[in-house]
Amino acid sequence: MVLPRPGSGFRLRLIRSGHGGAEVGKMAWRGWAQRGWGCGQAWTLPVCGGSYEELTAALAPSRLLRRRFNFFIQQKCGFRKAPRKVEPRRSDTSSEAYKRSALIPPVEETAFYPSPYPIRTLVKPLFFTVGFTGCAFGSAAIWQYESLKSKVQSYFDGIKADWLDSIRPQKEGDFRKEINKWWNNLSDGQRTVTGIIAANVFVFCLWRVPSLQRTMIRYFTSNPASKVLCSPMLLSTFSHFSLFHMAANMYVLWSFSSSIVNILGQEQFMAVYLSAGVISNFVSYVCKVATGRYGPSLGASGAIMTVLAAVCTKIPEGRLAIIFLPMFTFTAGNALKAIIAMDTAGMILGWKFFDHAAHLGGALFGIWYITYGHELIWKNREPLVKIWHEMRTNSPKKGGGSK
Repeated sequence: MVLPRPGSGFRLRLIRSGHGGAEVGKMAWRGWAQRGWGCGQAWTLPVCGGSYEELTAALAPSRLLRRRFNFFIQQKCGFRKAPRKVEPRRSDTSSEAYKRSALIPPVEETAFYPSPYPIRTLVKPLFFTVGFTGCAFGSAAIWQYESLKSKVQSYFDGIKADWLDSIRPQKEGDFRKEINKWWNNLSDGQRTVTGIIAANVFVFCLWRVPSLQRTMIRYFTSNPASKVLCSPMLLSTFSHFSLFHMAANMYVLWSFSSSIVNILGQEQFMAVYLSAGVISNFVSYVCKVATGRYGPSLGASGAIMTVLAAVCTKIPEGRLAIIFLPMFTFTAGNALKAIIAMDTAGMILGWKFFDHAAHLGGALFGIWYITYGHELIWKNREPLVKIWHEMRTNSPKKGGGSK
């Protein structure tokens, strides 16, 4: 008997029958197993003689083995998994805009969808800006009317309260009394901005809640590429992601609060502040759409720039100083010119650390309102106040016949 070399492609041929055939069958089984695990073709065994049944029984387990491990053998022999196709990452110019600043949250690229028609994006924000500004000044006029009416009533109530306090035993160490004393020692401007500062601190705490991140990004950051356009123009005015950003803005607001409230009054100041936040964000929208540099913005800087510009325009000879460099002082007029020049350069050159368009829009609105807006808007509020007075008192004119 001659056995071929494994893998030669020759068939095994029997020369003898009987017991020799059985031995050859065992050798054929071992050869088939070796070739089967080596992923080649199994040897075929043409049998001669009377030992066919024995060889058939010997080859039966091998067929079962071949079927059972067929998949394993194919994986081992050359069937490999197709390489995973890696989709190229979409390049978005807006992602670079907000990744360069540490004052805004890390926003996913898929959070914003620039409109194929950018000019149409500004239609709704424009109507919202005009409508909200009108409602803000109208509400401020009604608020002033109600506050003047309540002051008359509180004057008589105050006389009665002072008389009761004089005969009432005083409590020492009362915590509520200390709070009232601290509150009464504040100026009108400081008491007014205390609520604004509290709102900013509350929103800042909401940014620290992980489950609210998507909601905060959608409603408390302003971006013309976002699905929600109008409400973030107001809500982002009270939104700060960085502690340093919020502390700096609130310090400036607290510093100028007394001056701006003495100039405008409490009610008019609130109308100007809220309107300035919306108007500055609208200017930011226009700049982003015009340049194609989309990205989220947040913070009270635009409204605070309005306050600062209004004070500097009204009191140009006032002396100001930088927070960390109090030894260097300069006039308010020169400070306003430097701020406008810096924000103009930043908007043209595309600086990303601040939203220079919002700063510039807020500053220009503050200058305009002190120069012209006060005469055009606030001094023409009397017709609205008369209508509210008639509705409030519910006393329409009786009679009114012609003389």
